[in-house]
Amino acid sequence: MNNLNLIPPNLIPVYPEIFLLIAGSAILLIDMFLSDAKRIITYWLSLLTLVGCAALTLKGFNDPTVYTFNNMFVSDPLSSVMKLASYIAVAMTLIYSRVYVTERGIVGTQLGGEFYALTLFALLGQMVMISGNSLLSIYLGLELMSLSLYALIALRRDHAVSTEAAMKYFVLGALASGFMLYGISMIYGATGVLDLPQVFQAIASGQVDHTILVFGLVFVVAGLAFKLGVVPFHMWVPDVYQGAPTAVTLVLGGAPKLAAFVITYRLLVEGLLPLAIDWQQMLLVLSVLSLAIGNITAIAQTDLKRMLAYSTISHMGFMLLGLLSGVVGNNLYAAPNAYSSALFYAITYVLTTLGTFGVILLLSRAGYEGDKLEDLKGLNQRSPWFAAVMMILMLSLAGLPPTVGFFAKLSVLQAALATGQIWLPVLAVLFSLIGAFYYLRIVKLMYFDDAIDTTKLVSTIDVRIVLSINGAAAVVLGLWPGLLMDLSARTMVTTMSSFLSNVIH
Repeated sequence: MNNLNLIPPNLIPVYPEIFLLIAGSAILLIDMFLSDAKRIITYWLSLLTLVGCAALTLKGFNDPTVYTFNNMFVSDPLSSVMKLASYIAVAMTLIYSRVYVTERGIVGTQLGGEFYALTLFALLGQMVMISGNSLLSIYLGLELMSLSLYALIALRRDHAVSTEAAMKYFVLGALASGFMLYGISMIYGATGVLDLPQVFQAIASGQVDHTILVFGLVFVVAGLAFKLGVVPFHMWVPDVYQGAPTAVTLVLGGAPKLAAFVITYRLLVEGLLPLAIDWQQMLLVLSVLSLAIGNITAIAQTDLKRMLAYSTISHMGFMLLGLLSGVVGNNLYAAPNAYSSALFYAITYVLTTLGTFGVILLLSRAGYEGDKLEDLKGLNQRSPWFAAVMMILMLSLAGLPPTVGFFAKLSVLQAALATGQIWLPVLAVLFSLIGAFYYLRIVKLMYFDDAIDTTKLVSTIDVRIVLSINGAAAVVLGLWPGLLMDLSARTMVTTMSSFLSNVIH
């Protein structure tokens, strides 16, 4: 009994997670007693929950780094920024999806409001991942998010394609979770600890079997690569993006990418930084393959969601360029710039993707899925404003000025140049030029082709406002990128400083 640590944990940093858990459970119960006509209450309660989470996170935004639950949970600048970004991403997802999920019966007669509850529980898993300071807590958050996403993809039980997509994602996701868990068990076996700072210290001591560590590292990187959707663990991405209901594809392509970036940083940088020479080489291969296969394969797609899936693969490969550029010659001088550029890229990519799928959801409202390239033909004739927003988002994904995508790519390329491997940023630029083709093809379809369906696009006022803000943000952040870039830089510098000081002490 004397060895038991009975000190109660500090719950203040965990207030957003506790609030989300209670609110999500309450929404699920309240929804049981609502008729279809009153299902809008579930939607508004979900948005209010996100506002409450944001308020609790903002309250402690400038607080110093806090560790709690026996160092399994950390509240630091990186967790605060990424949680706020995740709330915004999920709120935009719910706003864009509301009409779609109601018309398709995903929310309503047979299913109730499970779409909203599962999305909130997936967010809870992402928040645990973002604040994970232990191999165990990161894995628990990952499983909570994954299980919620499996259920979301399979919500349309009468839809064979959705069911098939859910089964593929479940089987491959279970395989990837097994990879990661096996890698974690090997790292634990070698070091004897689970907390990331202690893993760091054990590896840095040089008294750990390097061979076992590298084997464990390979399995962990494979699991992370699956969650990011990079080559060669990308097989699920196009099938799931295409097969899932478009609203669920938006859930998948938004906030989970932010959480996946954070756990990649936590595990590889905060836990396994002494093995940087090993994992940077692995990320280099994953990045180059993703840039090549993602961009080249996207050109051949006629399905808009599959095209965006391959686009996602290439963008995740680009983001990895930042992560693999942090340690140069056993020196950390380039690390804050490299990791902050990857953070900036992740946030701006999610912002742009949300708007893109928001337009696709608008096109899907006429009783069919507007997910073919030909559905975009003549969009300017149907709605000049939404066509302009889509054009801005496509230019941003292509990395063309004056959009934020240009500065996101530029910052990552600058970080990659610091490695001294000139061929790497040159290759990235070449594949980005290939990628520009299929983004500009969409602009050509919208403005220079005749519309197949000439009916005007109608949208609710909330979608119109949020989609307009989304498009405007891509331009404003492109013209004045300093605000978000400075936030990313300060976040990474403060997070790395607090972590390293914790490791030293």
